[in-house]
Amino acid sequence: MHYYKIRSMVNLEWYRTFKAIYQYGTLTRAAQELMISQPNVSIQLASLESYIGQQLFIRMPRKMMPTEYGKMLYTQIVESMDNLERVESEFKRTVVNKAPSIQLGTPSEVFNNYLAEHMGSHPDLLLNVEYGLADVLIEKLLNHELDVAIITKKNKQEDSITYEPLFTESFMVVCNPNLDTSEFDKLATEDNITKIEQWLKKRHWFAYSSDLALIRRFWRENFKKRPILKLQATIPDNDAILKAVANSDRLAITSDLIAGRQLQKGLIKVLWKGNSPATNTIYLAYDKNRTQPHYIDKVRTFIKMYIDTVK
Repeated sequence: MHYYKIRSMVNLEWYRTFKAIYQYGTLTRAAQELMISQPNVSIQLASLESYIGQQLFIRMPRKMMPTEYGKMLYTQIVESMDNLERVESEFKRTVVNKAPSIQLGTPSEVFNNYLAEHMGSHPDLLLNVEYGLADVLIEKLLNHELDVAIITKKNKQEDSITYEPLFTESFMVVCNPNLDTSEFDKLATEDNITKIEQWLKKRHWFAYSSDLALIRRFWRENFKKRPILKLQATIPDNDAILKAVANSDRLAITSDLIAGRQLQKGLIKVLWKGNSPATNTIYLAYDKNRTQPHYIDKVRTFIKMYIDTVK
């Protein structure tokens, strides 16, 4: 008996057609199952036989009888073809069910702290997640690289993007829960703003960036001036900042959204919320002329389901 080596696949449809002829026994029945014309079935079989260099069927009056080469080929390809057809079937089922594949942009802290653990509970929500700050995410929305984004500020110059308010986060000073803050607590009770600022300025701080964006915003609301502080380090990751605070006597400005889980677990504590609350609106941003409404609905529902329960 002679054996031959099948060369690399040139046209997958030839093998699909061969498998159908082998299983159903006639060109007519194979054509019906594949939903193509009988002449096309004949052409594809002839192309495969020419490519392999062997006859695969003996053409009988009412049946296609496989040759020894046909039997060997069928044995070699049938498992792979069945696996491929299962993949195709699952893909078609997903499409029929309209499970969205959505490009979602988000700050890493929001997704990591609130949403990541629940992804397995939503098999019909297919996300491609990308982390970034507001300016970067807005740029990607404009370039159609994202469908939807959770962002912390608007770009007022771009009117093609819809900004839908999701939450309002409030900023606060946080510290290690074991830090002795009795002196500060007394000043806060007395509402002595001048001495509160003096106490805070004596401490060392962690900040997200050297421009002190969050700290500056909080300071202006409560002290009506720019902050002059002793920086221990700038760390461009809010989760890392909170971890550093939890293991030191340093301070930081964070929000109830960013620090919600750490506050619940007692890893950090609120030192001061300020007399004049500093707040910020979190938006769901998208181009309503490009992103399908049911995609937006799925993302909105998913976000509010889990962030609402934490705050």
